[in-house]
Amino acid sequence: MQPLGSYRRITVKIGSALLVDRESGLRRQWLASLARDVAALRQTGADVLVVSSGAIALGRTILGLGRGALKLEESQAAAAVGQIALAGAWSEELAGVGLKSGQVLVTLGDTEERRRYLNVRATIGTLLKLGAVPVINENDTVATSEIRYGDNDRLAARVGTMMNSDLLVLLSDIDGLYTAPPQRDPDARFVPYVERITGEIDAMAGAAASELSRGGMRTKLDAGKIATAAGAAMIITAGDRLHPLAAIDKGERATFFKAWDHPVRGYKSWIAGQLEPAGRLTVDDGAVNALLAGKSLLPAGVTGVSGVFERGDTIAVLGPDGAEIARGLAAYDSGDALQIAGMKSARVSEVLGYEARSAMVHRDDLVMTRQAARSDASVQETSHAESA
Repeated sequence: MQPLGSYRRITVKIGSALLVDRESGLRRQWLASLARDVAALRQTGADVLVVSSGAIALGRTILGLGRGALKLEESQAAAAVGQIALAGAWSEELAGVGLKSGQVLVTLGDTEERRRYLNVRATIGTLLKLGAVPVINENDTVATSEIRYGDNDRLAARVGTMMNSDLLVLLSDIDGLYTAPPQRDPDARFVPYVERITGEIDAMAGAAASELSRGGMRTKLDAGKIATAAGAAMIITAGDRLHPLAAIDKGERATFFKAWDHPVRGYKSWIAGQLEPAGRLTVDDGAVNALLAGKSLLPAGVTGVSGVFERGDTIAVLGPDGAEIARGLAAYDSGDALQIAGMKSARVSEVLGYEARSAMVHRDDLVMTRQAARSDASVQETSHAESA
């Protein structure tokens, strides 16, 4: 694992359980040590972005809301109180090591809708250009259960992808990936290095390890898929020690996820990183091979359509086994897609009653989201693809 200072831009995600103690509130000494780590990385020339959980956890401690589950409006009120306290603490600790900071609150729509995505990217980019450390969190005061990220692991990956980070560090209350949840399986083995997030790696994910956190290993692996596909490496490590970033360079236990060799860039990285596809298309083996060859998806290769979506919405493409292989922008709404699924292109216009597009998802608007090992010989031209 190369030194953190060798990376150009690093996104660091901090879990709630690291920042907030249920009884005493904010762990100020720990935060001060992390601020010093950030300052040390800045001295190497690296940009650092922070995605900080903890607003609700801190707010409920300040308000004395107790241990039980909160109603949505109580969570939002706790976030309103916690965000002020958390932003103030970050500002003070970073100022103490000579750094300026700026708070950025985002919702799911800010990263899923293209115009808002570009606006958030411009704001964070300007903060970095002006020498400030962006401190980013989900805007829990307005996000509802229907539109929220539900965890800050995927938010951190989405922000890192947006800002072209080349490393994502997830500081958590677990020190890395295990072959099974170590709390439940005494034979679970630590996994220090992940070349690629495969189905086997996915199967190792467990549930959330802390009641203060909405995330778990599954959301961390989801974050890893987003980050590595966009060309960023990812590290999962325990953050409960003081100076948690410096500890990585000292060789403390961590799992390293390798970035894709041929990452998705630019406009397509926005498509690949979409968190909630509006619908799903299931395709046959011929279509899978065609997509791997860089072709568009034609209606003939589609065996199933689910969800309600409109033209231009992001949809997931699933292989015959139900595993996601790609994401793209729908060229048809779901009603028309249902009518033409499995149909030869020559019949589409006749069935729909208007001059139709040849592709269900055009290759310019499609991104493979799972790397697949294959030889050129295994990819065959089929009627389910086009070269346009």
